[in-house]
Amino acid sequence: MKVNMHEAKSQLSRLGKLAWEGEEIVIARAGEPWLYLTPYRERLEERNPGGFEGRIRMSPDFDDDDEELIDAIEKSKIFPDED
Repeated sequence: MKVNMHEAKSQLSRLGKLAWEGEEIVIARAGEPWLYLTPYRERLEERNPGGFEGRIRMSPDFDDDDEELIDAIEKSKIFPDED
């Protein structure tokens, strides 16, 4: 649903209820989309980044250059049908 700013100001409670019910509310300014009205949701659990320490391993040659791949990229044509 797209509403203009004036309508959004005068009907905020109704629009908030619609947003909670799953309606996508876009508030427009001068006819152009300007804001999304979305319901606030509490995070269920705190994010704890990490946790894969010791589980991911890199190959010993991970950083080595692959000359075959480099040649294929450097010598390829961007537009193969053009000469």
